[in-house]
Amino acid sequence: MKFFMFHLMPYPHLPEDFDERESAWVTLSNSNYDPTIGTGLYNRYLDELEYAEQLGFDGICVNEHHQNAYGTMPSPNLMAAALVRRTEKLQIAIVGNGLPLRDHPLRVAEEVAMLDVISGGRIISGFVRGIGDEYFSMSIDPSTSRERYSEAHDLIIKAWTTEGPFRWIGKHYRLNYVNVWPRPLQQPHPPIWIPAFGSTETMSWAAERHYTYLSVFAPSKLLKRWFDGYRAGANAAGYEAPRDKIGILLPIYVAETDKEAHDQGRQYVTWLYHKGLKHKFEHLFPPGYMTDHSWGRFLQSGLGAYSDVSYEDLVKQGYAVVGSPATVRERLAELAEELGFGLVNALLHIGDMPHDHTIRNMELFAREVMPHFRAQSAAA
Repeated sequence: MKFFMFHLMPYPHLPEDFDERESAWVTLSNSNYDPTIGTGLYNRYLDELEYAEQLGFDGICVNEHHQNAYGTMPSPNLMAAALVRRTEKLQIAIVGNGLPLRDHPLRVAEEVAMLDVISGGRIISGFVRGIGDEYFSMSIDPSTSRERYSEAHDLIIKAWTTEGPFRWIGKHYRLNYVNVWPRPLQQPHPPIWIPAFGSTETMSWAAERHYTYLSVFAPSKLLKRWFDGYRAGANAAGYEAPRDKIGILLPIYVAETDKEAHDQGRQYVTWLYHKGLKHKFEHLFPPGYMTDHSWGRFLQSGLGAYSDVSYEDLVKQGYAVVGSPATVRERLAELAEELGFGLVNALLHIGDMPHDHTIRNMELFAREVMPHFRAQSAAA
């Protein structure tokens, strides 16, 4: 099993009751953001990610979101650049660049290739469509997002793997000279991760290309269905998906005892799901963003607003893992057996967690949880 330290870099210094009036996304006024506080947060968050190397994590993750308090990384490539020169062995997973949100896919191809060369081949390139809210933030038509995503992906892969210059005449992008400098160090290109939220089209698309498939923020019963869908897509493509191609983003909080973990973790997990992930329905699901098939599957899933799920049910249903080292080991083993994943993106800074609790959480997880699974993998 591989372990990556995931970070969202939230801005939690908001009015206590802001979520009673407003979503954390799109329309929450930036008058609530204090750049002086932000300076301290960014540097603290980067320190936490860099510390993951000392603790023996396989890698770290940065991601892209726009105009919200939940995750203040509008440019994941910029964050990766800040981390590349301060780390030596960690893989750095950009999870991921929102392709339909960019005017020019070649900027993504160039920046990721440059990071891969600087890092000595330690970059993982994630590609995402971006959630519905992003299309309001960027004023982009969501109904064309899937075809823009697909074409941008194909252009980037060809730019990385084909000697230039060549022409690209597509529906959304037209270029007379595609000739990316630098080329990526990893050949034929950096590993590709595809984060998704239950889209059947994305499951099949990722499986056909042998890409790593990640799922996020859902109960285990739904994750099982999604991972099974990816495995079915792999079988249809003529191979069996290995466990290390299936990953989960999981908030995890470890303390010395179960009581201490729940006493402290309740606040952090609740902030993430009830405040940070509070969306306006019309922003999260704009018309045309989902296909009719995926929309029907989503309605059948019964997945509702996160704020309607109590802390107890968030833990019970697998939205988060909280407890002592022994409890976390046991629960993580249960989930891995049930869902069949071999890649854990551990969200170890959760919501409004203070720095000392983040560091202790990272240390306990790295020293008391990760070695247990690595020993099992070595034995196997």
